[in-house]
Amino acid sequence: MSQGLIPATILTGFLGSGKTTLLKRVLSEQHGKKIAVIENEFGEENIDNEILVDDTGNEQILQLSNGCVCCTIREDLRSTLTTLAEKKRKGELDFERVVIETTGLADPGPVAQTFFMDDQIAESYLLDSILTLVDAKHAEGQLDARQEARRQIGFADQIFISKTDLVDEAAVDALVHRIKHMNPRAPQRKVHFGEVPIAEVFDLRGFNLNAKLEIDPEFLSDDAHAHHDHDHAHEHDHDHEHGEHCDHPHHHHHDDDVKSFVFRSDKAFNPAKLEDFLGAIVQVYGPKMLRYKGVLNMKGSDRKVIFQGVHQLMGSDLGPKWTPGEKKQSKMVFIGIDLPRDILLQGLEQCLV
Repeated sequence: MSQGLIPATILTGFLGSGKTTLLKRVLSEQHGKKIAVIENEFGEENIDNEILVDDTGNEQILQLSNGCVCCTIREDLRSTLTTLAEKKRKGELDFERVVIETTGLADPGPVAQTFFMDDQIAESYLLDSILTLVDAKHAEGQLDARQEARRQIGFADQIFISKTDLVDEAAVDALVHRIKHMNPRAPQRKVHFGEVPIAEVFDLRGFNLNAKLEIDPEFLSDDAHAHHDHDHAHEHDHDHEHGEHCDHPHHHHHDDDVKSFVFRSDKAFNPAKLEDFLGAIVQVYGPKMLRYKGVLNMKGSDRKVIFQGVHQLMGSDLGPKWTPGEKKQSKMVFIGIDLPRDILLQGLEQCLV
């Protein structure tokens, strides 16, 4: 495809978190972008009837006055994406990017995997990022009760917290802290009623292996927590012994099954050993591995190796060269459900040269 790949964003979040408000803005505001929104039809909050008067039931794709396109999934996502790409190629539809809304409690994993597993989709689209909207007022209860809600946090490249004006500051802080434990690599942002500048929703490149590394500053800063200035060795990256932010007892009664941990080492990896080990790990734990990502120092390579994965699918790519004087450090973050942290950390140690 000569005109380049179409970037895709997956929008996920609990019911009431403001996804609909955000989508309405995308579909009706004059933001000058041409966006195709693909909406799962099985949500309680269906935006069709409010925006799209002319939905006769057989018309699946509607062109809106601001240049956007709205499309409801009546078959599976693959066929909808294929149809859209085909219409774009033929010049029947004009759009620059796609936003896929998953229903309130959907697992974004399979949606993300579609972009990697299907050659036809991979030739037309580039998965940009997974955005998760969280409703500050109801999040605690939803996270306690629903694993799907916790998974959505684990998958996110960017988290928007809405309705923060409805709860007190301590509760928002506790929520931010809780989410940080589950997913240290997704920046969090407080927003009101879905009022997020469109620029902050797109081109986040959460999945783009070779994109400039600065786009993931949280992940690559020496500290996965951003609110401590000391370096965590991987033996205790989530225990916060020195954490001045952990004095409040209410931070500690959640032992969520979605957790993250970081591995880092100044030694180089043996490429063959690492590949074997990671291959074995995703075979066994893949369904529980939500997102994992790393910048690796490989023996024999003067370039950084960047790798990431979703569930069983992983990919790696050569990144930029290590600059002279730069400390060659491998760093990986794993986010998943009840992952056996010790097995993973010990296994990775054994792959070092």
